[in-house]
Amino acid sequence: MKRNPAIALVALAAILVGAGLWFFAADRKPVVATAPVPAAVPVVTAAVTGRDVPIYLRGIGTVIAYNTDVVRSQIQGQIVKIAFTEGQTVKAGDLLAQIDPRPYEAQIEQLTANRDRDQAQLANAEANLSRYDKLGDKGYATPQLIDTQTAQVAQLKAAVKADQAQIDEANVQLSYTRLTSAIPGITGVRQIDVGNVIHPTDANGLVVVTQIEPISLLFTLPQTDLPVIQEHTAKGQLKVIAYSQDNKIKLGEGTLLLVNNEIAGTTGTVQLKATFANHEHRLWPGQLVNARLLLKIEKDALTVAGSAVQQGPNGSYVYVVAPNQTASLRSVHVAQISDGQALIDQGLKSGETVVVDGQYRLTEGSQVRELHGKAAREADLQSSVQDALP
Repeated sequence: MKRNPAIALVALAAILVGAGLWFFAADRKPVVATAPVPAAVPVVTAAVTGRDVPIYLRGIGTVIAYNTDVVRSQIQGQIVKIAFTEGQTVKAGDLLAQIDPRPYEAQIEQLTANRDRDQAQLANAEANLSRYDKLGDKGYATPQLIDTQTAQVAQLKAAVKADQAQIDEANVQLSYTRLTSAIPGITGVRQIDVGNVIHPTDANGLVVVTQIEPISLLFTLPQTDLPVIQEHTAKGQLKVIAYSQDNKIKLGEGTLLLVNNEIAGTTGTVQLKATFANHEHRLWPGQLVNARLLLKIEKDALTVAGSAVQQGPNGSYVYVVAPNQTASLRSVHVAQISDGQALIDQGLKSGETVVVDGQYRLTEGSQVRELHGKAAREADLQSSVQDALP
């Protein structure tokens, strides 16, 4: 039986190809795939520093005038003069308006005339009594006549006293024609014009004067802060600092005057009152401000930028950069955050380096590259823009 030459050639070619593949496969070493090395994450860092940190309690308050005086008239009369301009600074005793004094001056003249008449009658009665006493000593005047004259002298003395009392009262009424400020302060809007008749029953009076040097601030704090407030007030007077509502402008420094004697049951807060010198008039009655009650100064406290502190399921944490440029997550306790600085009382040491920007790309053990100078400023700016985006 003869074999087909074509089939033999195909079989020989297959054997040769398989042998070649085996030879080359046995001669080469297997190739192992290697994972790419992750790039270092660019971050902005800052050192943990120790400095004196003020410890505050914060509340919202309302500025009120130290004293408020509604200038009212105690008599009825026509206004003949206005002696102030609206918004003027006045002192205690300054004339604000003049009521027509002529009716009261005429009354004083009449009462003075009555007193002078009674005084003249008194002088005549006393002279007669002196003569009757001499005649009585000689037996020419009866005791009844002397007693009658004595009673008349007493009656006229009483009349003179009554006349003087009426004159004094009329002088008081005359003094009421001068409307003056009882306190130093600033005048408000005038409520009556020249030529109008003012009455004691006018609700708005002439004008309102408010005293703003010094000035007061009423603010509230949670009742849970009351024990620590009492603890520190027992050591001395506490300072209160007033800031604008956006906390960007410091309006003044004052002293705590009192802690109210009761807690508001509806809100669970306690009201406090502070006094400010307010020489620059930066505090104004009715103004809403942020109040900071300074409890103490924490010496050599550890602080970091507030942006370094992140929040996680286990509380606050920061990323600490090791000398080998790797980042590790560290749990911390934040005592307070004030003016962009976080006070850390647990979890960090002075001199350690923490990440203040770029944390969103970090994980435990990430390799980092610290940015400095212009690059750090650009990273801060980019981060702030991203935070502002909705």
